[in-house]
Amino acid sequence: MPHRSTNGADGQGELTVPMAWLYAEYIADELLRTGDLMPPTSFEYRAGRDALALTIFLSDVDRELSRIRVVSQLENWLSLTAYDRAWEEWVRARMAALRAEARASGGADADLDLARAAWRWLEETELLAPDLDAALLEGGGREEEGPQVWTPAWQLGLPLGHLAIHLF
Repeated sequence: MPHRSTNGADGQGELTVPMAWLYAEYIADELLRTGDLMPPTSFEYRAGRDALALTIFLSDVDRELSRIRVVSQLENWLSLTAYDRAWEEWVRARMAALRAEARASGGADADLDLARAAWRWLEETELLAPDLDAALLEGGGREEEGPQVWTPAWQLGLPLGHLAIHLF
C-alpha cells in the first residue's frame, strides 16, 4: 500500500510517496555501488541504475518489494537481465499491464510514473559505446578506443546491471 501524507498537493490533501520505485532504485544503486563498475556521476551508471531499478520494480508482481530479502531475488533478476532475454519487450509488456491496472483502479500510480520516466530516459537517451560488432569484423580493437557507436542507454545499462548483480 502506498504511504500517504496529509500535507500533499493533490487537491485532496494527500500526497502519494512512491515507495516501491524509490526502494527499487535504492537496491539498484547499492548493487552498482558495491560492484564499483562506473563512477556514480556517469551517464553509464545512471543507465545501469535505471535498467536495474526497472527490472526490480517490474518483477515485483505481488507488490511486496519492501518485504523481500534482496538475496532471495538475485537469481530472478539475473535471469531477467541475461543477454539472451528479450528484456525490452518484457519491460514494455509489464509497463502496459501496470498502466492497465492503474486505469482500472481509477487512480494515479506515483511509482509507475517514475518507472515510466526512467524507461523513457533509457529509450530516448543515446550513449557512445564500443561497437563490438565492428571490432570483431576488424579482427580486434585499434590502439586507442576502437570503433564506437551511439546506442540507447538501456543497451548499456542492462549488462552493467547484470554484472553488478553477479559481483554482489
